[in-house]
Amino acid sequence: MELVYAALTLHEAGKEVDEENLQSIVEAADLDVEDSEVKALVAALEDVDIEEAMETAVTGGGAPASSSGSSEDSGEEAEEEEAEEEGDEDEADEDEAAEGLGDLF
Repeated sequence: MELVYAALTLHEAGKEVDEENLQSIVEAADLDVEDSEVKALVAALEDVDIEEAMETAVTGGGAPASSSGSSEDSGEEAEEEEAEEEGDEDEADEDEAAEGLGDLF
């Protein structure tokens, strides 16, 4: 996980996410990371647009539903249904993210 943070740090600093720069961060932070892990992360991120991936991760939810019903009960029911749907989506998103991170290592 620390390598992913290092890659994000390099991206935010406007530096290229490559083996040399990642290795510099690993050494500076005195992290216990194998060279093969650094190479694997660089290879995994080769075709990834980090900025787009971050935007997708941040905006993962849908638009909030508006309730135009006349009863408060129907509005509460709609909110409960929306919360359940969001919970299901969040679980799916977390599963997908975990699988993606697992593939990096």
